[in-house]
Amino acid sequence: MIAMKASEIAAVVGGTLHGDDVLVTKAPAVDSRNAEKGSIFLAIQGENVDGHDFVSDAFAHGSVLAITSKKVEQSHILVSDVVIALGKLAQHVRSNLLNLTVIGITGSQGKTTTKELLTSILSSAASTIAPHGNFNNEIGAPISLLQCTEETKYCIVEMGARHPGDIAHLCSIAQPNIGVVLKVGTAHVGEFGSVEAIAKTKSELISSLESEGIAILGTYDPFTPTMAKLHKGKNLTFGEGAECDIRATDIEVREGRAHFDLVTPEGRSAVGLRIVGLHQVSNALAVAAVATVLGFSLDQIASGLSTAESHAKWRMEIQELPSLVLINDAYNASPEAMAAALQTLLLFAQERGGESWAFLGKMHELGESSDEDHAAIGTLASELGIDHLVCVGATEFAAGIASTSATAVHQCADIAAAVDIARNINKGDVALVKASRSEGLERLADAISAQWISSMKDGEEI
Repeated sequence: MIAMKASEIAAVVGGTLHGDDVLVTKAPAVDSRNAEKGSIFLAIQGENVDGHDFVSDAFAHGSVLAITSKKVEQSHILVSDVVIALGKLAQHVRSNLLNLTVIGITGSQGKTTTKELLTSILSSAASTIAPHGNFNNEIGAPISLLQCTEETKYCIVEMGARHPGDIAHLCSIAQPNIGVVLKVGTAHVGEFGSVEAIAKTKSELISSLESEGIAILGTYDPFTPTMAKLHKGKNLTFGEGAECDIRATDIEVREGRAHFDLVTPEGRSAVGLRIVGLHQVSNALAVAAVATVLGFSLDQIASGLSTAESHAKWRMEIQELPSLVLINDAYNASPEAMAAALQTLLLFAQERGGESWAFLGKMHELGESSDEDHAAIGTLASELGIDHLVCVGATEFAAGIASTSATAVHQCADIAAAVDIARNINKGDVALVKASRSEGLERLADAISAQWISSMKDGEEI
């Protein structure tokens, strides 16, 4: 963060300073344990936790100032709404970092992976700030911006949304130079009401760009390419069609990872991704498009994509256990993400020669189409030839599977029952664990792993 006195911050956020006019040199923290020397602590009052109870701990960890909505003993700026104050401060800092390039990324899936790939490439050339974890809302995005200093060249901001107007609000703070829309899907359709409403919200990133900004649009759904008409400046498309500005061709999969030729206006170069899944090609192309407009060479981009790795927890984590591949993708789930994960499971199983096991839990926030969407995923598993479909507290997956299907369906009321089913996994098999985050299926993945390792040590034939 750029250094600011407490009195300056108070003026920017419209608050009242109580205490010493200290110098703040570090970005804000919402968790007192993450406070650093010279930082601000944000005392946010949530439904279950009140940040004001942790002000003392934040100061013990190095904070010199708090932004609060209640009076506290330590130096603080009193405001009516801490989150609104945070946005105002981030907007002010962003406006004063004239040499900073902000890249906004949104989409129904792929934001975090795209962010990580892009960070890997950009940080190899210049100082780059990107959010940690899933920092993509009205708290996380401003904090990412406030981590920037005069030396920061690039800032990547993930932009998620729960309601119409959320992305427009984040854009008013971040003022992105480049806007990337990956794909419009059905994630959170239960909250938005329709895919069209989701598309309109995602398009707020593009309509918020200034005329000198650049829009980068995927071609993987019917909505995203049409967003070009919302922007008066330059537009680039990415995808697998010959009409795309940035495209992939000659795609093949080896050990679950995509290999392809990257084609840009500069030419053509081979890319071999280290991250798992055919669906990662679109994320890589989005990154290539951003890097292209920022002036990176084709060789730099291809090399960067081929060496980048993802460190996102529970997102297509590949565990190479003895004689078993376990894919832990328990972080989130939508119909599109489920389909992509099943395709990846199938590819691994085909290469390994063993049976495929899909341990699937519920997908949340699908609204009225929930039963239909779950049934469609079960049907897809059957059509793909997945050997075992294990429904974990989600009988809906099996609703459309024909009795003549070669896919064995296992109904499990809970994680414990699924762990028991997992005793039937054999050497050489491949297992996928996937559900919405609130289902907690990472516990199932851990249990399967522990059970397998224990059985191998005991010399059991599994």
